[in-house]
Amino acid sequence: MTQIARIRLTSSELEDIDSVCKSIKEMADKMGVAIKGPIPLPTKRLTVVTRKAPSGEGTHTYDKWELRLHRRIIDLEANERTMAQLTRINIPQAVNIEIRFISK
Repeated sequence: MTQIARIRLTSSELEDIDSVCKSIKEMADKMGVAIKGPIPLPTKRLTVVTRKAPSGEGTHTYDKWELRLHRRIIDLEANERTMAQLTRINIPQAVNIEIRFISK
């Protein structure tokens, strides 16, 4: 029975998440490990609408703020050597990484 590590990456910075995906893929190719991904998930958009004038006087104008959360999933074979190499990858602070193990 083989184990698969499902790596879920989340970030508000697109360049950071793409660089982490690229480095994971390069690491897996060097080690000869089977890899699926990165699979892009739909981008979450969190919007906040606020009034420009807090007193309520004047025209009704609004500011719209948006935060985009980019997400990716990578599946790769989980063995001790691969997981040790995965912990050595430089991950920026803006990227959140979650690893789950799935047995097949």
